[in-house]
Amino acid sequence: MFHADTPAGQNEQSKQNEKSELTKPRDAFFDNAKYLAILLVAIGHSWEPLKGGDRVLQGLYLVVYSFHMPAFIVISGYFSRSFDMSPARLKRLLTGVALPYILFEIAYSLFGRYANDDPHQRITLLDPLYLTWFLCALFIWRLTTPIWKLVRHPLPIALGIAMLASCTPDMTDDFDLQRLAQFLPYFVLGLVLKPEHFVWVRRRAARVLSVPVFVSALAVGYWAVPRMNAGWVYHHDSAQEFGAPWWAGPVMMLLMFGCSLLLTAGFYSWVPGRTTWFTALGAGTLYGYLLHGFLIKGAGYAGLYDHAWLHRPYGVALVTALAATAVTLLCTPPVRRVFRSMIEPDMEWAFKRDAAEPARDRTRLERPVVREKVGV
Repeated sequence: MFHADTPAGQNEQSKQNEKSELTKPRDAFFDNAKYLAILLVAIGHSWEPLKGGDRVLQGLYLVVYSFHMPAFIVISGYFSRSFDMSPARLKRLLTGVALPYILFEIAYSLFGRYANDDPHQRITLLDPLYLTWFLCALFIWRLTTPIWKLVRHPLPIALGIAMLASCTPDMTDDFDLQRLAQFLPYFVLGLVLKPEHFVWVRRRAARVLSVPVFVSALAVGYWAVPRMNAGWVYHHDSAQEFGAPWWAGPVMMLLMFGCSLLLTAGFYSWVPGRTTWFTALGAGTLYGYLLHGFLIKGAGYAGLYDHAWLHRPYGVALVTALAATAVTLLCTPPVRRVFRSMIEPDMEWAFKRDAAEPARDRTRLERPVVREKVGV
């Protein structure tokens, strides 16, 4: 028997955890939540070129952007709880997060250069482009998971880091560290949540309470349009970059965190826990996330958003329906089969095999394999 505190014991425990993950069935609630969240992400991106002077749409946009990424990131943190720097998990991190980041950072750069005829668009892995910031952040967040599991009060520490970042204009733009730091508390919150917390938030009382919360959020969003810089919801800049005093950064960080949590909890409360027609699509949300950006950007490059009728209510409704349909199709199995080599590559040839690997391979053949969830 190995002692749990020895390296051999830790390695044995990691293997046992991996085996339990392989046999554990997927939870329909989380797949449903991931699909509905990616739906909101795509719809929000499709609204961005249309919101212009439409105060109602701008208010809706602020509300959606206040919680759609936090809802994603909390789930990402929740499914990162078992990350322990074991070789198997590091391999999945490299192939499922780092490699897609590199490939799509290059792909979006080339797309901007040639589809938008922008010769100044350069390729760099230090400056995440468009959607790729999330993969860069997830890679770094997940690497720090053992630290958050070690410290006694991880969430207050993460909030402190986010508050400091919000009033630090000189923070480097490399790897989008400003946004990474300001969204960090949501990832850490996911790490400390337990299954019973998601059961609690899905009670009928929570759904009832979520109605006035969302109604109030819509009213506040409409009120805030001419009064608040929309950049606060992106968590991409410091207070000083908005022309605000330094202390506004920490204050807004705490206010946004509280509002985002209320809306995220309200969102989760309405996510069905049963298997639905879109549950299976939850396993492909990373595909929808990374691929829908080409459609949104392509439409902008082609000047499709320049048509005046698209900025009217029926035009916005049509764009919303098209975005929802497109991202749904991008999560389907046929699309996943086509792009799997880019988004979920099997790169066993690139890694060393330990002596016990053949025996584990034989064990895996006897049970269905469930891939570790990336969070989107």
